[in-house]
Amino acid sequence: MTNESNQILNNELSRKKRVLFVVTQSEMGGGQRFFYNFISRLDNEKYEILIAAGGGGDGALLVNLKNNNFTVHELKFLKRKIAFVNDLKAVFELRRLIKEFKPDTLFLNSSKAGFLGSLTARLCRKCKDFQVIYRIGGWSFNDPRSKWEKRLWILLEKVSARWKDIIILNNKHDFDQAKQLKIKPRKDIVLIYNGLDVYKMDFFSKEEARLKLFEKIVRQSGKIFQTGKIIGTIANFYPPKGLEYLIEAAEHFKNDDNTVFVIIGDGGGRAKLENIIQTKNLGKKIFLVGQIPDAHKFLPAFDIFVLPSVKEGFPWSLIEAMTAKLPVIATSVGAVPEVIENGKNGMIVAPADSAQIVAKIREILSNDRLMQEMGIQAHQTVLLKFNADKMISQTEALL
Repeated sequence: MTNESNQILNNELSRKKRVLFVVTQSEMGGGQRFFYNFISRLDNEKYEILIAAGGGGDGALLVNLKNNNFTVHELKFLKRKIAFVNDLKAVFELRRLIKEFKPDTLFLNSSKAGFLGSLTARLCRKCKDFQVIYRIGGWSFNDPRSKWEKRLWILLEKVSARWKDIIILNNKHDFDQAKQLKIKPRKDIVLIYNGLDVYKMDFFSKEEARLKLFEKIVRQSGKIFQTGKIIGTIANFYPPKGLEYLIEAAEHFKNDDNTVFVIIGDGGGRAKLENIIQTKNLGKKIFLVGQIPDAHKFLPAFDIFVLPSVKEGFPWSLIEAMTAKLPVIATSVGAVPEVIENGKNGMIVAPADSAQIVAKIREILSNDRLMQEMGIQAHQTVLLKFNADKMISQTEALL
C-alpha cells in the first residue's frame, strides 16, 4: 500500500462518522425514548450527529435534545398521518438535508419516518453512498386498524424493506412476523431488546411521589380525597394503548373507597376516554393527570402498574415500572411474554379483557407477600436481562 493510500485510510478511520437520525414525532413516546437514550450514550468524539424530527406531538423530545446541546432540525412536513402532499414535501425536505449533511448512516425510527426516509434514500442516487438502518418499535400493521389499512402497511413495509440495509426489531414476536411476511432488507434483520440503566433511574420516594401526584389531581379536579391503593399506568392516549379497558376495570372498584386509578399521559384520545369516564360516572375513581415530564419518577406512587395495551413493541413503561419494584399486570402483546414470567415477576392477561385485569388486581391486592415478591423479581429481571449497556453496544455495532 502506498503512503498516499495509507494517508487516505488513516484519515477515513480518524474521521467522525456522520449519523442522521430521523423520527416522525417529537413527543417522548416509546420510540423516542430509545432514540434519546441511544443518542445520549454515543461518544461525540466518534460521531457527528444530526437529529431530524417531525413537528407532531408535544415537542418534548426536541426540548430534551436541545437542552443537551444536540443539533436538531425540525421537519415541518413530516406528520404521523398519511397525507400525500405533505408526505411528498417531507421527502424533498429530507432529501435536501441528506445532501447537505452527507451522512454515513441514515438511522430511521418509527413507521412513517421509515418509509419516507428509505424512499428518500433511494431517490438520493447522486448523494454520498450511505447505509440505511430502520428501527421499528412495533409494526404499524399490528395497530387496531381496518383490514385494508393493515394490508397497506404490510405492503409498504415489504416494498420499503428493499431500500433499507438493516432493520432492528425489539421483540421476537415482530421479528418472527417479519420472517413470515418476507419483510427483507438488503442485509439483515436483527433483534435488540430495550434496556435501562437500573442504577440511574431517579425515582421519587413513595411518600413524595404520592404527595406530588395528589397535588396535581387536586389542582386539576378540585377533588380532595384519601386512598390506600393506587392502580396506575403511563401511556400516550392512542388506540393501541387500550386505556378504555383499564377504565372498564376501574368500574368494578366503584364502591371500593380504598382504591383509585391514575393514568399519566395525554394525546388525541383524551376526549374519548373522558367521555367513557363521565358515562360510567367514574369521576371520583379514575383520574387522567396529563403529561408529566420525567413521568417515571412518579411510579413509586402506584401500588400496581397495569399495561392494558392491545398492541406494543417493547414497552418502556413496563420495564420502568419493574425497575421501580412494582407488581405489574400486562397484556400478552409484543415483547411482554418475553419479559414477564406469569405469576413470578408479573401477571399476564389477554388483550382487550378488562375482567382479567380486575381479577389480577384483586389477586395482588389481597396478598401483600405476593405483591412484594413480584416487585423484587421484576426489578431483578430488568437488572439481569434488559440493561442499557447491552442495548447500546448492540445497536452501536451496526453503525
